[in-house]
Amino acid sequence: MAIAVQLPALSPTMTEGKITRWLKKEGDKISSGTAIAECETDKSNLEIEAYDDGTLLRILVPEGKAAPVGSTIAWIGKPGEAIPDAPPVARPAASAAPAPAAAAPPAAGPAAAAVPPKAAPPPPPAARPAPPAAPTGNGRVRASPLAKKIAASQGLDLSTVQGSGPAGRIIKKDVEDALTRGPAAGTKAPSIPRSAPGVRVPPQSLPVTQMRKVIAQRLTEVKPGVPHFYLNVDVEMDQALKLRDEAKAQELKVSVNDIVVKATAVAVRRFPRINQVFAGDVIQQLTNVDVGVAVAIDDGLITPIVRDADQKGLAEIGAEVRELAERAKSKRLKPEEYSGGSITVSNLGMFGIDSFIAVLNPPQAAILAVGKVEPKVVVRDGQMVIRQMMSITLSGDHRVIDGAVGAQYLQELKGLLEHPLRLVL
Repeated sequence: MAIAVQLPALSPTMTEGKITRWLKKEGDKISSGTAIAECETDKSNLEIEAYDDGTLLRILVPEGKAAPVGSTIAWIGKPGEAIPDAPPVARPAASAAPAPAAAAPPAAGPAAAAVPPKAAPPPPPAARPAPPAAPTGNGRVRASPLAKKIAASQGLDLSTVQGSGPAGRIIKKDVEDALTRGPAAGTKAPSIPRSAPGVRVPPQSLPVTQMRKVIAQRLTEVKPGVPHFYLNVDVEMDQALKLRDEAKAQELKVSVNDIVVKATAVAVRRFPRINQVFAGDVIQQLTNVDVGVAVAIDDGLITPIVRDADQKGLAEIGAEVRELAERAKSKRLKPEEYSGGSITVSNLGMFGIDSFIAVLNPPQAAILAVGKVEPKVVVRDGQMVIRQMMSITLSGDHRVIDGAVGAQYLQELKGLLEHPLRLVL
């Protein structure tokens, strides 16, 4: 029986995707894990992988056309095998509208209840609930290559995970959810160093106290959505500029923003309350310190993530930020490179902005708005002196972070930037 290739959700916010290029043509042999097409999402350009072995029998969505997530874009099977006579689900790429109501199961709408009852046609494959992950005929559990890689690194048995991808396949989110829930009864949890470089530690779910519930409820009533609060501090950057110049003399590419990113991460490590996410009934305490860096692109804004930024050197952070920014502008970032994160740094100083207020980057609970560095007259020890000053404004999610916690964090950040040797010693 031919197998439908469904358009997967390649990013958390993706509702449709445009096929920019087919990497395989009809009649080509396909292996599981092989990239068969390139897809433009709302965030980046990513590859679509096949989950089964076979021959690419038919392409339903041509290059340059868009289709909703979950729709069938191609069929894989044995050569000459019959496929269902179904028209392609695609529309012009210029359309950004959500999938039409007709794509829903027939019995879901009110119009279905107004006609005499009759046998309803079977729902299309995309409308069926995802079945539990099951081994294929050769005993292999169907999962994406990335899901397999994460599961192997964390010692997770994929046969215990239920897939939510096309045809019940296990995807990255399923593995992360399973790791967050912890091991099943009777299994031994893998030993994971909490701060080992490169090791991704799942967040710990903390109970939401009654006080935090009331705070979240009351503040959301006053400021719907995510209730922001704002704190501002001025920082002397003279020593940070000296550190940058010394690095330049050693032929190391280190910018002021790289120093800010490093200091931001170290301060988060010392104030873990900043490294939390409000998730309804629980607050997730993150372990890894991952800093997002806001990058302006033609279509808007994206925030690639510097993972474990507290454990990386300034030159390493600088090289990583430049590489991520370059790929962000060409839409070549992978979802895991811009999803999640502990806190975001949004720097508009290079555009001559003195100070501003940034909007939170969900699900993070804090973001820093960084202005330009400029000489200002300040009073030190009763004397007027000139210092290189920079403004930093913290926007915080008041459901998770209180003003006092935010103020303590900013004081720690200010101290690290004014004495940047603490970042390298």
